[in-house]
Amino acid sequence: MANRKNNKRIPKRPGGSRYAALAILAVIILAIVGYQLIKPGRSVSPLVPYRDHATTLTPLQTKPPAPVVHNYSALVKTHPAAKQYPKTKVVPDDSSSGDKPSGGSGRLAIIVDDMGSNLQEARALAGIGVPLTFSIIPGLSRYREVAAFAASNGIETMIHIPMQSKGWPERRLEANGLLVSMSDTTVTERLEEFMRTLPGAVGANNHMGSEYTEHEDRMRTVLTVLKGKGLFFVDSVTSPRSVGLKLARELDMKSARRNVFLDNEQDGAYILGQLNQAIRQAKKTGGVIAICHPHRATIRTLEAALPSLSKQGITLVQASQLVK
Repeated sequence: MANRKNNKRIPKRPGGSRYAALAILAVIILAIVGYQLIKPGRSVSPLVPYRDHATTLTPLQTKPPAPVVHNYSALVKTHPAAKQYPKTKVVPDDSSSGDKPSGGSGRLAIIVDDMGSNLQEARALAGIGVPLTFSIIPGLSRYREVAAFAASNGIETMIHIPMQSKGWPERRLEANGLLVSMSDTTVTERLEEFMRTLPGAVGANNHMGSEYTEHEDRMRTVLTVLKGKGLFFVDSVTSPRSVGLKLARELDMKSARRNVFLDNEQDGAYILGQLNQAIRQAKKTGGVIAICHPHRATIRTLEAALPSLSKQGITLVQASQLVK
């Protein structure tokens, strides 16, 4: 009786072999999944933190000084922009042959605004070897050097007068800029200081000024001072309601207006498109004033495009030749 009780079978509990089997099965499953993820032909991209895609251009001053050259064909062939525009022809030539201009002729003056912060920009622009006009902002870090360089290279200069915009004060204005709230005395003193520090300037145009140029009383003071010193005025037309040109004509002073902005977008194709527009207008009206800035994309595009304009019937001139 006791032996039967002692020999009673006790149910077996799951042992180590069962756990081992489960573990092996799990390893097999993980291996299969892993193989599917990294099997040949499938690339695994690492995680990359988000970055904005604003283009950062290498500062122009890192380039060696550009020499003043007059070999136009050599300049276009060797310049980096020539790879993008290997056969620069700014206006489609439908009927010309050889060097004969097509579609009429005209004069084009290009004013380069915002000059005065970088001597290398001035050297690069001078290196194109065509007439340009530098409009220099008084007080910029290298404005005296740029003015002296321009004078020594026969480049016409203007005063780029900082004026209050509609975005001021959120939109920055140079410390010596003109505000609508200033008295005539203050405005006159600032203009006279500009002319003392840039004695070679033959004219002036407004830097910004979408607010200032709409005020007749403010602009009358500016233009009266400029006329008294024998300077002409080019209205940059930063506001469609600018009274600059109208008042200048009333004051019987030499003046003109900007017709085309070349580089609102810093892209070579866009700049060439705007240059096309300026050329068409010049052939239609006889003379056009275009404004651009010393951006790297602008300089490269002008280097590649401007020397060929004579073959398109366009004569590049200084701004002073188009004021009246």
